[in-house]
Amino acid sequence: MQQSEHRYKILVIGDLGVGKTSIIKRYVHQHFSANYRATIGVDFGLKVLNLDQGTIRLQLWDIAGQERFGNMTRVYYRDALGALVVYDVTRSCTFEAVRKWKEDLDDKVSVSGGKQIAAVLLANKCDQDRDDAFAKTYAGMEQFCREHGFISWFETSAKENINIDEAVTCLVRHIMANETELLQREAVNIVSPKLDSGHSPPCSACLRP
Repeated sequence: MQQSEHRYKILVIGDLGVGKTSIIKRYVHQHFSANYRATIGVDFGLKVLNLDQGTIRLQLWDIAGQERFGNMTRVYYRDALGALVVYDVTRSCTFEAVRKWKEDLDDKVSVSGGKQIAAVLLANKCDQDRDDAFAKTYAGMEQFCREHGFISWFETSAKENINIDEAVTCLVRHIMANETELLQREAVNIVSPKLDSGHSPPCSACLRP
């Protein structure tokens, strides 16, 4: 079977200190350190993924937590096809910020046809004790995701390598499915030329002796 190749730009967004850089380092390099410094502006991670007889080249954009309050996110978000929105289960305020990150994302970037880009919600640092404010929140996570346009959510831990690969694979598969749907829709919309069954009057040149 012929291999296909795709290039996807994936955003990793969320408040300062939720573990975005750690998630990318774990996914790309299978490495974790507790000593990462806060990202300034934007950083990048590159990963080649082989999935379903295809080669996926991922650009993971690590967007600094304070950037939601600036004007550069529109530039950073450009051409993205998917996003991981991250919060820290030990700090309920970072979950409260998820809605604003998603609104900012939907306001500034969309895919073909004006659809929202695919987004997966990550409840990070699940290996640590949760903020008590999450006791009720977890029971309604599925509904929260439906209401705010997330395709799925995962409890993750960069430290313990929990659900990082699964979350990214879920996002990538959704992007691929959207691409396939778009190609099929475009194929259906192609209008094939048809011969006119009616009889047109002959042109003047044909009537010349």
